[in-house]
Amino acid sequence: MSIAQVSDAGIESAQSWGPAARAERVVAEVAARWAVDVDRDARFPQEAIDALRDQRLLSCAVPPELGGEGATLRELCTIARTLGRHCAATAMVFAMHQTQILSLVRHPGGDGVTAFLRDVVAGQFLLASATTELGIGGDVRRSTCAVEQSGGVVSLVKNAPVISYGEYADAILATARRTPDSPPSDQVLVVCRRGDVTLERTGDWNTLGLRGTCSPGFVLRATTTPDLVVADSYAEISAATMLPVSHSVWSAVWLGIADAAVEKARRYVRAAARKQPGVASPAASRLAEAAAVHQQFSDIVFAAARRFDDADAAPAGSPEAEVAGGVGYSLAMNNLKVTASTLVVDLVGRALLICGIAGYREDTEYSLGRHLRDAHGAAVMVNNDRIMANSAQMATAYRGTI
Repeated sequence: MSIAQVSDAGIESAQSWGPAARAERVVAEVAARWAVDVDRDARFPQEAIDALRDQRLLSCAVPPELGGEGATLRELCTIARTLGRHCAATAMVFAMHQTQILSLVRHPGGDGVTAFLRDVVAGQFLLASATTELGIGGDVRRSTCAVEQSGGVVSLVKNAPVISYGEYADAILATARRTPDSPPSDQVLVVCRRGDVTLERTGDWNTLGLRGTCSPGFVLRATTTPDLVVADSYAEISAATMLPVSHSVWSAVWLGIADAAVEKARRYVRAAARKQPGVASPAASRLAEAAAVHQQFSDIVFAAARRFDDADAAPAGSPEAEVAGGVGYSLAMNNLKVTASTLVVDLVGRALLICGIAGYREDTEYSLGRHLRDAHGAAVMVNNDRIMANSAQMATAYRGTI
């Protein structure tokens, strides 16, 4: 069924499929159609994002009482994996957007944010984030800029080296010090509607992979209202939601890249077997080894998502709910990110060895160049060295089991 047919059938009919089914049946087709073009030109995957809007998937994680569908993290990971199989840039935009959505859903803190979430559903807003800042060395848990309040108006100015798809977002969630007198680690999250933001571009986006995420630097200037400053501290939002959600959905995107690579390797081995029936090739043995690693990759991603969903569904104050705020949980989510970002490169590399020159060339059906380039972006999205340094401190003090 085409996007137009789904639109004609109405929102209710489309939603009856479920979020993952709509992504698989409609959005993936659009993402695949434009993936090469998006990568080649380093342009925003507008067609695929429009398809996500048409299918109302940008708001699928918003609770039903606010107009969404209450999608679980496992469902979001399934969608991210599906999109990652076809266009990693589209998948990463979806993953980063949903991290912002869940940060607001789980930490609304007032009528202003709740009303904004209703607007997100109604308008199918795309949300970006501005958490990094020049001068802090990539540490998202510190800010130089600060929120300033005067006459019922909140303002901030942030010099961000990266704002992924910032020029295409309907709102940007920015971190800043709580007040001009607050220390760098005392941060809040501010919802900045696009109409209240000006972006002064300070760089270009010409990267090896994930080119369609369009993530240059900007000086962000925003003026908003106090009710769009999230009540919970950013430290709490980061630990309870942003870190586990982002590491899960990012890992699902990378799993999708690995899916595509392993599938190309499988098709290559099958084609070779048809040419030489009964001949066991080294490529077939490599494929079997890759399939085992691929299964492990899938298992760790969805085990992490299930752990999050189980804790989220547990009654407040229960042992199951409390585990999500523990050191062991943070260590596990750090390990997920580092492991997944390593496995995706490993699996694309294995697929390249299987496909040989056909995978190395850019003009064959087995070409793996885009997947290989995208895969190498995983380790530097919050650098693995920084994550492991943080994990080393936690692991030294931690006495429990992960």
